[in-house]
Amino acid sequence: MTEIAHAQRDHALLSASGAHRWLHCTPSAKLEATLPDTTSAAARIGTLAHELAELKLQKVFSGLPTRKYNAELKKMQKHELYESIMDDHTNAYVEYIQSIVHAFPSPPFVAIERKVDLTEFVPESFGTSDCIIIGSGKLHVIDYKNGQGVPVPAFDNPQMKMYALGALKAFSLLFPIQEVHVAIVQPKVWDQPSEWSLSVADLLAWGETIKPIAQAAFSGEGAYAPGDHCGFCRAKGTCRARVEQLLDAGSLAPVKPPLISWEEAGAVLKQAEGIVSWYSELKKLALAEALKGGSVPGWKAVEGRGSRDYTDLDAAFAYLKEKGIDEAILYDRRPLTPPQLENALTKKVYKELLAESGHIITRSGAPTLAPDKDKRPAVTNQVKPEDVFDKED
Repeated sequence: MTEIAHAQRDHALLSASGAHRWLHCTPSAKLEATLPDTTSAAARIGTLAHELAELKLQKVFSGLPTRKYNAELKKMQKHELYESIMDDHTNAYVEYIQSIVHAFPSPPFVAIERKVDLTEFVPESFGTSDCIIIGSGKLHVIDYKNGQGVPVPAFDNPQMKMYALGALKAFSLLFPIQEVHVAIVQPKVWDQPSEWSLSVADLLAWGETIKPIAQAAFSGEGAYAPGDHCGFCRAKGTCRARVEQLLDAGSLAPVKPPLISWEEAGAVLKQAEGIVSWYSELKKLALAEALKGGSVPGWKAVEGRGSRDYTDLDAAFAYLKEKGIDEAILYDRRPLTPPQLENALTKKVYKELLAESGHIITRSGAPTLAPDKDKRPAVTNQVKPEDVFDKED
């Protein structure tokens, strides 16, 4: 049984997607509501990718006629924001959902783009879950993320837990549910989906703990609390609490408005010019200390982003043409780099024809300083500490 909902991706004041923010900084939701909601190119690309993923799920689970599917697919592929890699990534998302569905002893219930009611725990709140699967006492909640700048793990993820709470409210009377499994498919970040599980009892207990926090957020009460959760906040550029934290300027009176004025912003920018250069220099010193094995509490040296190149460009392209790859794909005035070619060919073809055939070499990236919670392993003595000042901008 499959349910397809064509829900518009509107947002409540206390949305599930913004839960990480308003659960930490309760007044932020009300403050953001006073500011214009701008949409970035990355967000628009993400919306198109979600629509493509939904179309493919409709074909697999709701019997969308092939002719209509092909017409809609062709329309999306002509969109100005379409990227060929979207097909590779959304196919991976669909295949993951199919693997879950096929693991059930009998066909489970599948809901796609389901709008869920969250008002039992959060005032006037709702959200749209990309995919919900229920069967054999198990609830699966799956979300697709198209971005690559910020990895989003499933572990203890408040957005996913809110979707799960909404799914429980919508379907627990129809299906007995004992286990909850959440997963985030983010192909630009991870080769495999990020997964996490918890019991229904633990999920409901968490729902109870957020009720007073949500009420405070809905009322705009509480103290502003800058932190990692500020990343996508519309107020982050002019939030007084965040500026004061960054500049340690705690002398400003708390009765002033929560947003700094543009006059203050101009003064802050002037002051910050020296801070930026000082921070950059201090970061290089800390990286040098970490590379020689010293301790910089809260930080570590990790391997930076590497690079790829052809072992023999002409041989690699000759090989691809022998395998039926159109020469027009290989050139854009100058040869495409390995990452660009991977995007043009799709990951699967790139891996089969280049990565596994010895035509690509991968070079390690230069060391860079990262917070100690960074998932990359710590590195030491890859280069002489004094070389850091020449190699890092």
